[in-house]
Amino acid sequence: MQNLKKKSWPSYLPKQLDYKLGEKPLHEYLNYNAEKYPSCVPYNYYGNKITWAMLNDYTNRLAHFLKENHIKKGDRVALYMQNCPQYIIGYFGIQKIGAIVVPLNPMYKEAELDYFINEVDIKAVISTVDLYPRVYAIKDKTPTVEFIITTRYLDFLPEEIELPIPDELKIENQKIDSTYDFVTIMEQVSPLKEIEEIDIWNDVCLMSFTSGTTGRPKAAMLTYGNALFKAAATTNAFGFTKDDKTIIIPPLCHIGGKILGVNIPIYSCCESILMSRFDPEATIQAIEKYKINLLYTLPPMNVAILDYPNIEERDLSSLKINFATSFGIPVSKELAQKWRTLTNGCLLYEATYGLSETHDADTFMPRDNIKFGSVGIPTFETEMRIIDLDTGEELPTGKQGEIVIKSPGVFKGYYKRPEDTYEVLKNGRLHTGDIGSFDEDGYLFLHGRVKEMIKSSGYSVFPEDVEALLDRHEAILQVAVVGVPDEKRGQSVKAFVVLRQEYKGKIMEEDIIHWAKNNMSAYKYPRYVEFRDHLPEAISGKVLRKYLQEGEEKERL
Repeated sequence: MQNLKKKSWPSYLPKQLDYKLGEKPLHEYLNYNAEKYPSCVPYNYYGNKITWAMLNDYTNRLAHFLKENHIKKGDRVALYMQNCPQYIIGYFGIQKIGAIVVPLNPMYKEAELDYFINEVDIKAVISTVDLYPRVYAIKDKTPTVEFIITTRYLDFLPEEIELPIPDELKIENQKIDSTYDFVTIMEQVSPLKEIEEIDIWNDVCLMSFTSGTTGRPKAAMLTYGNALFKAAATTNAFGFTKDDKTIIIPPLCHIGGKILGVNIPIYSCCESILMSRFDPEATIQAIEKYKINLLYTLPPMNVAILDYPNIEERDLSSLKINFATSFGIPVSKELAQKWRTLTNGCLLYEATYGLSETHDADTFMPRDNIKFGSVGIPTFETEMRIIDLDTGEELPTGKQGEIVIKSPGVFKGYYKRPEDTYEVLKNGRLHTGDIGSFDEDGYLFLHGRVKEMIKSSGYSVFPEDVEALLDRHEAILQVAVVGVPDEKRGQSVKAFVVLRQEYKGKIMEEDIIHWAKNNMSAYKYPRYVEFRDHLPEAISGKVLRKYLQEGEEKERL
């Protein structure tokens, strides 16, 4: 594999990865940027231009507050909000005292929050006011949470908003008296003077929830070194520089959003237009107004822009590179050509392949040799193998097997889950559970997943998680869920349900769906429910989802 990698390595990239400031945590890169470029703008939030000096000052004030309130190195602090400046301030403010960031998806509801908070013993939560009621509703079930900081999106919106904003950002939420107010902290707390000493390759800075290979979500422990390595490798591979301008659309609570929305801007010093979510008109206006040249999308976003009324009259010619990730719609040659025509030359191609356990972005696509259908070649200092699922032996070019990764981005393990860690992490190599193959040029192609994870609307849905939530329904005796194809979402969740005897004939499939919709995230709740008298089981009693999945596939033939 290494010979193939050398064969396909692009000539415009150095062969070795050098860190701009050496092996330091990214928050020290933030400190440096504030000293060297104090008036430059790394983040523009609908017209609120936050300079490096401002961002560094905000993070230092939050760090000081957390330290005064007994948050110490190794403690877990959750961020529960949509994309906004407070997320980025929170991210680095937490890490400057050596505490650990735990992102919570803003779509999580009470039962989900209960599980995640208790799984890693979260000590404090920073939440937006609109989401706070969910945190408050489970306060008696989450005893490790000592205090909550709340904030409003409105607090960081400018007086003159420069782009269309989603309706939820316009709501003038009331401040919560029983919590600490984020803005008050920024105004009244003095900045932290000395940041915590960090062992970069051993201290954990981030816990990102993932399924691993089986079970309910587990917290992948990622170090400061993991984050630095992926920031440097991806910045170099993607070609970001201080002069570039991009738009941050992916959710920052996702590992991919952190690479693009947090790590790359801090490492490369580029300017980012921060948006809470994708909106075609806002995105088009941002490209036109700020002359965006680098963009990351999912293909449905490109299609939405291509189909936007009178799009041919808009000016997208500043775009030069558009990285994308196949979802629902593949990043195809045909789509790339349409995009290139619309934008007068912008390249659209597959961005990368990666996992939460590796801080994402394990491959990249050489822009001078794009292969549609592939996810590119392994990035800097990354060794990938394809192994036989039964024997563990490395397979030759063209053969399909499990993808195994070794790199400085590979995580330390799952929090308090040594057995799960041992299952996937062997001799420093991550066994991904994904099926892939390499072609003769060293390009990686994906063929499926060993895992039973469901990909819905770009989110990872873990069957055991949905099943555990559905088990709370009083009418359900037994349940198993699988993913089924969905043209809009990629996949949707289907639940196979065995009802308790006393509920048979008294409850309908729609009732289960309605209940789930009110108790789960929008991307997670089952769109389809099928009642069964029994579910296929192994001798051990474990439900065999594969037979349910196979049955669904046969019905579609």
